[in-house]
Order: sequence, then C-alpha cells, then structure tokens
Amino acid sequence: MANHAVLFFLLVVEVFLKGLTDVIQTQQHVMVKVGEDAHVSCQLMQTKDVLQVTWQKDLPEGKKNIGSFNKYFGQTVNPGFKGKLEFKDAGLKNCSIVIRKVMEQDEGCYLCLFNSYPDGSLTGRTCLHLYELHEPILQIRESNSREETVVSCSATGRPAPTVTLNVPQQDLYFSNSSTVSVTNTNATVTVTTTAVRSGFRGNSTQVGCAARLLSVPEIQVFKTIPAVRLSSEDDHTLIIMVVVAVVCVCVAAVIIILLKQKYYHSRSHRDSEMDEMLQATNRHF
Repeated sequence: MANHAVLFFLLVVEVFLKGLTDVIQTQQHVMVKVGEDAHVSCQLMQTKDVLQVTWQKDLPEGKKNIGSFNKYFGQTVNPGFKGKLEFKDAGLKNCSIVIRKVMEQDEGCYLCLFNSYPDGSLTGRTCLHLYELHEPILQIRESNSREETVVSCSATGRPAPTVTLNVPQQDLYFSNSSTVSVTNTNATVTVTTTAVRSGFRGNSTQVGCAARLLSVPEIQVFKTIPAVRLSSEDDHTLIIMVVVAVVCVCVAAVIIILLKQKYYHSRSHRDSEMDEMLQATNRHF
C-alpha cells in the first residue's frame, strides 16, 4: 500500500512539473560558438500577475542570481555579470537576455523565474552548450607508389568533430582510411583522418575535406592533386630508351642494306658466269 502511495505522489509531481513547463516557453538547449553571443529567452504562456522576472545560473554549489527585471524598479544586472549579461527584451511576460562573448565558464544551465502572485515562482530552464570548430587543414603527400597519394585532413573542435575525405571523380577512391583523435589542453579535440588515394593520375584531381559538428554547418576545404610529372630520373630513363630504339632502327637498316647489296652482288656474279657458259657453248658448236 505504501508503494502505491509513493507512485501516486511521484505521478502527481511529474504532472505538476509538466504543467509548469507548459506554462513557460523556452529553448531547452542552445548551441553557441565560443566567442559569440548567446540569446536565452523565456515567455509566459498564461496570464499571471507577475511582479518580477529573475534570472539565475545553475552552479554546482547552487543557484546564483545574475539579473532581474522588476515591475517597479526595471532591470538589474548583478555584480560580476555586468558587461557579460544584457537584457534584450525586458518584460514581465516575455523576457530574454544576451550573454556576450561566451567562454567555457559561461556554459551551463540558466533559469528564468516568473515570480507571480499568488502562484509563486514559475520556472523555465535553458542549457547553454558551447561548440568550437576551426577550418580543416588538408595535406597531400606522395606515396611510395606512383599511382597512390596519401591525403590527410585535420580539424579541431569542441566536441570532437567528424572529418570526411571525398573526391568527385568516380574512377578514384580512398583506401586504408584511418582516424586518430587527440584531446588538447583547452578541452578541444583534434581529429585527423588519413587515407590513400588510388587511381589514374594522368590528370590533376581535386580532393575535399569536410568537418562537421552536431547541427553546426559543416566547413569544407579543397585542394588539387597535380598530374604526374616525370622526374629528372624518369627523363634520363626515357632518353636512354629513345636512344636505344633509334640505334636498333639504324642497325636494322644497315643490316637490310648489306643483305640487299650481297643479294644483288651474288645475282650479278651468277649472271656473269651464265653468260660465259653460253659463250663457251657457242664456240664449241
């Protein structure tokens, strides 16, 4: 029986809290880039006799007042938050604040309390999440094989970004892909993806790298892999091959000429002997 009473009490509390949540409209989560401004707003959806709207930050040691808007005294920013916190819309029904140039210490959850009579405090809650995403660094280097190129791309962000390599040509592909993550001292994570690009290298090829982070728009960079060019060693080998081919052709031509001359000389000698034989026969008769 006691268990049923506890369950009933928890159900009543859940319904009550849900009712309070429906009374205030606010974003539960806000994503903002490090160094930019964060906008947090609360709107009272029902008609209440509100005397003051109080903003608090939820800290590990407890809730701390950071500012308020009073029906009679207007807006107030508490010491320690001046220059950091500003009111955008100061009202008893719709109240929003701006947190300037957010840093790591500004991350966390913020509460808006509509102090009304006779209902007491109606609370909304918004959690601020910071993200950081820097432009990827795309690097290209030669492999041991003439038909392969090692392509690597690094991107630093908070939280860890997703790094993807891509190439538009369908006759080219990446193989032996690997990804390494390193956590930096400032809580950012550097993710490096490395792959081997295989395929025909007769023409230049454009490769790209995309860095993604949650719902943040991705950042892309592109580089062109130049067509294969012969090195000085390759040039030397090619010259030798051409010279050998020319020499072979010349030798073959000389041999053919000599063979023809020998053939004509032999034929002329046979004709001369035949003429002598005919003349001797005629003299005999």
